[in-house]
This record gives sequence, structure tokens and C-alpha cells, in this order.
Amino acid sequence: MISSRQTELLKRIIEEYVRTVKPVSSKSLCEDMNCSSATIRSEMSALEDSGLLEKTHTSSGRIPSEKGYRYYVDHIMKPKDLSEEDLSKLQVILSNQTLALSDVVTTSMKIISELTNYTAVVLGTSSSFNRVSRIEVVPLNDMKMIALVITDQGHVEHRTMTIEEPVSLDEVKQTVDIINKIIVGTPIDEVSGKLELEVKPVINMYVKQHEVLYHAFYDAFNTFTSSTNVKFQGTNNILKQPEFHDDAEKIRDILEKFEDQELIDNIKEEDSGINIYIGSETGFDKDVTIIKTKYSLGGEEGTIALIGPKRMEYDRVTALLNYITDHMND
Repeated sequence: MISSRQTELLKRIIEEYVRTVKPVSSKSLCEDMNCSSATIRSEMSALEDSGLLEKTHTSSGRIPSEKGYRYYVDHIMKPKDLSEEDLSKLQVILSNQTLALSDVVTTSMKIISELTNYTAVVLGTSSSFNRVSRIEVVPLNDMKMIALVITDQGHVEHRTMTIEEPVSLDEVKQTVDIINKIIVGTPIDEVSGKLELEVKPVINMYVKQHEVLYHAFYDAFNTFTSSTNVKFQGTNNILKQPEFHDDAEKIRDILEKFEDQELIDNIKEEDSGINIYIGSETGFDKDVTIIKTKYSLGGEEGTIALIGPKRMEYDRVTALLNYITDHMND
């Protein structure tokens, strides 16, 4: 633990650095803290010895270390009161009765991405409460089509299906009719089993090209239930962060990581509450922070997260995510 004056000093340095992206000098803090420059320098040196601050090579000022951010988050920070602008923009989305439930999450995170200039990620998975309302097929040609799955919660997913041999549209339509009659109302994660046990025997009797069509639909539904649905908002916001302006290699590295499915899947959050992972804690990149939380909305479950620099507005982002999760079910 550190002294109360050191705590206040660390708080001011972090908040000033978040705002200006410039190392903070002792001179700039004297008046606000009613201390001499020598006293401030001494306390900054103590914080540096504790590993909470770092000294840059280009300035006599200090910047927060990863350990300093962690101490700030765990012991100092409190969620910020949201501005009227923040509240009004989120309320418009959360009160919109015309939006499908799945769109409430992604649209809310789009707004937060725009408000903060951070990258928003939604990792959604359909729970057992999400039931199939109907499936539709849009033929592209005689060997390729798009399958649409619509759930009772308004969630829509699509997959491109490739058929191993040409099939007639009548055969496709007949197969879709049979599947709809049998699986409507089935929890999304039970569809594959129902296709095998109940649909397959029926289409074997009524559809000539039953084998090739069955395998195509089975493969499509299997990916619906086994994969994570990932949506990004503001991926290019990383370009707006001043600390990365002169580091094209770092920008390229982070943008490439947004394409790495394994890294993105690891963002999924298992713990409750708003959770903050800083730098090396993220398992994603040592120069970013990820703030994330679980959500559950009308049978749709998953993770919402914001990715930004370690110099993140922790108090504001925490408040924004708290607001969304508190009001989502309303």
C-alpha cells in the first residue's frame, strides 16, 4: 500500500496522462496538490521505486506503468458519472422496441465504440433458450446456396452451403419444408441431434437426392451451434490512438490480431461483473487493455468487450458497460 498523498498523486498522474498522452511533470502538479516541486518529485520517485510509475527517455516527467494502472483500477478508480450525451445515445438504442434483441447488443457497442474511440467486440453464443423459428434457403446456383436460420428471439444467422452435386430447386424446397416441420421450436444447440434422429429418416423417404442435401444441411447447422459469432465495431480506432501514431508495425500487429480467431475467442469472459485486463494480463497484446463482461439477453449469451490502449478511460468505460448490462433486460 502507498500513502494517501502518493495515492492522490498517482490518481492525478494517470488521469492527466490519459487526457494528454504526455509525461506528467512535478511542476504541473504543484498547484493542484498544494505541495512544493521538491515534495512532488520525491513522491514521484517513491512511486517509481514501487514500480507504479515509469520515467521516459524523452522527458523528465513520469507515465503510469502497467502495475500503476492495475493499482489505480483496484484501489483508486470509481466508475464515472455518465454525461447527458452518453446517456441519451444509449437510451435511444435500449428503448428501441423495433430492434431485434441481437441487434440491441451490437448497436449499443457500436455507439460505445464511437463515444470512446476504442474497438468494441461482441462474442455471442446462442443458448439453449434460443429456439429455431424457421429456416430459409436462398439458392445461388444449382450447387451453392445460403441457409438462413431465424430464432424466436429475432436472431438471424446465415451460412453458405456448397452441395457436392447439382440438385433441383424442388428437392431443396421439399427438404426445407420437412426440416421446418420437424425442428421449429427446437433449442438451437439440439438441432444437429434432431437432424440425425428425426429429419434424416423422413427425407430419405421423400427426397431423391436426400444424402447430399442432408449432409449439406447438417454441416451448416453444426457450424451454427459450435462456432462463436464475433462482431467488431471500430477496428480502425486503433489508428486514432496517439501512442501508436509513429509505430506502424505495432498498428499492423494489433490489426492482424483482430483477424486471429483463436486470440479473439480467448476474449470470452467467464467471470461475472466488469473485468479489466491490462497489458500482459490480456493474453492479446502487451500494449492494450481489454475491459469486458458477460451478457445475457433473451436467450442470447456472450461477451462484450472494449479494446484500447493501456491509457484507457477506465472510469468512463466501466460506467458505460455497467449501464448497458444493467439496462439490457429492461
